[in-house]
Amino acid sequence: MHPAMGPVTGKPRDEHGPPGRTERSAAPAASVAVLVRDGVLPMELGLVHQLFGSARDPVTGERLYEVTTCAPRPGRIRTDADFPIHTEHGLEAVAAADTVLVPASHEVDELLTPDTGPGPALREALTAARERGRVASICTGAFVLAAAGLLDGRRATTHWLSADRFARTFPQVTVDADVLYVDEGPVLTSAGEAAGIDLCLHMIRTDHGAGVAADVARRTVVPPHREGGQAQYIRRPVEAPDLASTSGSRAWALRHLGEPLTLARLAARDAMSVRTYSRRFREETGLTPITWLNRQRVDRARQLLERTEHTVDRVAAEVGFGTGASLRQHFQSVLGVAPGAYRTTFRPRGQGGGGRPRS
Repeated sequence: MHPAMGPVTGKPRDEHGPPGRTERSAAPAASVAVLVRDGVLPMELGLVHQLFGSARDPVTGERLYEVTTCAPRPGRIRTDADFPIHTEHGLEAVAAADTVLVPASHEVDELLTPDTGPGPALREALTAARERGRVASICTGAFVLAAAGLLDGRRATTHWLSADRFARTFPQVTVDADVLYVDEGPVLTSAGEAAGIDLCLHMIRTDHGAGVAADVARRTVVPPHREGGQAQYIRRPVEAPDLASTSGSRAWALRHLGEPLTLARLAARDAMSVRTYSRRFREETGLTPITWLNRQRVDRARQLLERTEHTVDRVAAEVGFGTGASLRQHFQSVLGVAPGAYRTTFRPRGQGGGGRPRS
């Protein structure tokens, strides 16, 4: 594994720059360590095991990750439920992991400051993990990463209810409380529990492509892709019965991505004016209709690049971008990589292309 290289482009990773990932070799399953502490939220611990544990190689069916639960000290760990858990592994698991995830502990997280924790051993282990691979947090687990100094000079997010305290406690971190997750290369942070699912799928997608991530999402019965920049708090996540919804046009659009889809056409599907439709769409998804549509088209293009031999021009036509130049522009904007390089990286072994780097 080469910590200074990104898996798709092979370019050096800027320490404080755009998303990057340690390069994956052709070695066996990558190791994921889930670092728990007293007061851990069981759902956050479980979702990491569920998502990474169900990722399979599309050709061989082999596990792509091995997940280990660990703690600063092995033994009995309290949860925020009415049952404890027992961990057999300590910080040696952090030292051996390619990816370290820190779930929340509402019991202690918001008490952390640069002066009060984490302890020297945990700080050293997390710092080494960042240098070697990547470290991520779910919800207020971001307090642990910030207190260890891993977020200095970086963007980060946490649960919106804790964002103000986080910003006051760690002024050297740029806090974005309006997104689901932030990918800063070797350090990633996410908002609440559900956003932890989005972050895990994002990491799986980055490592192994949209097809593997979509398969994990299907197994777990969750949406395969919500962009990190989507709003944490959407004002009307559940439709009131007396208000019209844009869900019908969104479902229809996904079946007709290759067609010209104007804002007026989408609004007409839900019998709304363009102005009303745009407002309702933003309230329900956190995105503008055009931004949402372009992201769906890019996501569909990723799947076609992984699974077919179609030329870039044909992929562009099938997803509605029209030309290869338009697809390349949108692909580069969203993913920071050209379609050809993406195909080379994430095409399953035995189907042509260069295969994807793994560890």
